[in-house]
Amino acid sequence: MLTIQHLTKSFNGIQVLQDFSCSFPETGIVSLVGPSGCGKTTLLRCIAGLEHPDSGIVSGIPERIAYCFQEDRLLPWRTALGNLEAVLGKRARREALRWLSLVGLEEAQRKYPGELSGGMRSRVAFARALAFDAPLLLLDEPFHALDSGTRAQMEHLLEQETKNRLALLVTHHTPPEGSRIIQMGL
Repeated sequence: MLTIQHLTKSFNGIQVLQDFSCSFPETGIVSLVGPSGCGKTTLLRCIAGLEHPDSGIVSGIPERIAYCFQEDRLLPWRTALGNLEAVLGKRARREALRWLSLVGLEEAQRKYPGELSGGMRSRVAFARALAFDAPLLLLDEPFHALDSGTRAQMEHLLEQETKNRLALLVTHHTPPEGSRIIQMGL
């Protein structure tokens, strides 16, 4: 079980997380909500090992983590299909096409990131994180570039894909129905 105990993190003397503790369920969606700058992204980065806390313990981190950053971070020299194939290994082509279909982008498979809209790039990045098939998904505002209808579709896909894994979702929107909500920064 992923557990955070007394996590504190500062940047240049400004405390972002202070004595934060939480235990997460094994599966499902946990929405991290709160004002900008309250430590939501920093928490994900500490869990992923991209930041080291000033104090506190992060335990129960699985070996495989999928991370969908606020920026899409797609490989610009690879097509939408190629960006998915990059994380899929031997099962690449058929599985990558399935994921593109699930996010409504099967017709964009041969397009490069520079040819895609911001929302389309966000969906490719989201599909790539889901396709990685890790037991822990760290999702940092993955739907920020989507209209409300598309966001609802992606949230539904996320609900389906977290029956056997845990997703920590940073959002400034209304959290998906049925997700556990952790209010940060209050």
